[in-house]
Amino acid sequence: MRLMKTKGCVVAGAFWISVTVSADTGPKESVEYLKPHRDSALEKIKEKNRDRDAAIQRETEKIREDQAKRRRQEGERKNRLHVGGSSLEVPASVEDFKKSAYFPPVRQFLTGTCWSFSTTSFFESEVMRLQGKRIKLSEMYTVYHEYLEKARRFVRERGKSFFGETSEGNAVLRLWPHYGIVPAEAYRGVVAPEGRYDHSEIVPRMHRFLKTMQRAEHWDEDLALDAMRLFMDPIMGRPPNHFVFQGKRYTPVEFLKNVLKLKLDDYVAVMSTLSKPFFTFGEYEVEGNWWRSRDYYNVPLDMFYQIIQYAVQNGYTVRINGDVSEPGHDGRRDVAYIPSIDIPVNLIDQSSRELRIYNRTTDDDHDTHLVGWTRKAGFDWFLIKDSQATAFHGNHKGYFFYREDYIKLKMLTYIVHRDVIEAVVKNFKMSRSS
Repeated sequence: MRLMKTKGCVVAGAFWISVTVSADTGPKESVEYLKPHRDSALEKIKEKNRDRDAAIQRETEKIREDQAKRRRQEGERKNRLHVGGSSLEVPASVEDFKKSAYFPPVRQFLTGTCWSFSTTSFFESEVMRLQGKRIKLSEMYTVYHEYLEKARRFVRERGKSFFGETSEGNAVLRLWPHYGIVPAEAYRGVVAPEGRYDHSEIVPRMHRFLKTMQRAEHWDEDLALDAMRLFMDPIMGRPPNHFVFQGKRYTPVEFLKNVLKLKLDDYVAVMSTLSKPFFTFGEYEVEGNWWRSRDYYNVPLDMFYQIIQYAVQNGYTVRINGDVSEPGHDGRRDVAYIPSIDIPVNLIDQSSRELRIYNRTTDDDHDTHLVGWTRKAGFDWFLIKDSQATAFHGNHKGYFFYREDYIKLKMLTYIVHRDVIEAVVKNFKMSRSS
């Protein structure tokens, strides 16, 4: 086809063109698919580059395997300092303790979720004490929603907020009013058939995704929460919105309100530190308190200990946390005490405790559930229900026996019912800021 220009003029300010189309009766064209031409020289270069990249990748994998092997070997060679002392007089068994009601120990396996295991166990005991009901609750239901809230705050704080497995027990006091709680039978929190919890891969993946959002300055909260669910659901499963318990249908919030009947405002987190005024509420300044709760009631060490004594001697339990990296914390013998190589027991006071908090030789390591008490060789001993692997190394699987000096020097905070505090601290007044 050929276009032929025949005439042009200006009409009302525009240029007008007239064309005449004439047919061309030349030979017809056809189209077809041909294989692409391979340039042998270029293909050799590309193949060489692929072989080089594969070799580098193999070398990188071997280097990383060797590095991981060295770390394992170094960890195996690095012995942990323990204190000998067969003469230490300790309770003979769990049965030596005066105990309150609780469920048997449950392992947290490869997760950093002791905060949920200990606090869930504590509230199971409270339901037994207050309602006379034995209801095993889901630890991982709370953990799932804690990850969501950490991601939410990470976005809202534009990356300046902690994301990881660590948290504090009073996270439960913050989460349950909004999300409720479910019985263990309604949500196992693990998809793997063997039922062993493992968050060693999903938490780093979630964190990397959030850091990618941070680098891109893409602060989309809904996207972050949806992504967290996509990471968690294949490993943990999706928590239920409704479930059936003893023949009746509940939402998690309805279950908390109508079955457990817990008044969460009646529970208090307690600390003892010279960094805050006594008999006031303040912030517990550790990484696990990532939402910066200021709801910790600060009391002198003698009252800190008296509250625990009153609790266990009067049918209450205590959710407690502190340092478990000490030579006197021995999983082989299921005991924790302060050996003489550290500090004489009679020198443990507010100041010696504060020095260790200040120089970080007492740290926020681990959370447990204090469920019993006894006297042995002139000391108070406390029965500790523990979800960490170390507690299953000795003879009393899932338990530790803590001596009173270890509580005073190395335990940092706990949660207890307000009635216990009011029995020890005169003119106690509740205050909750978060």
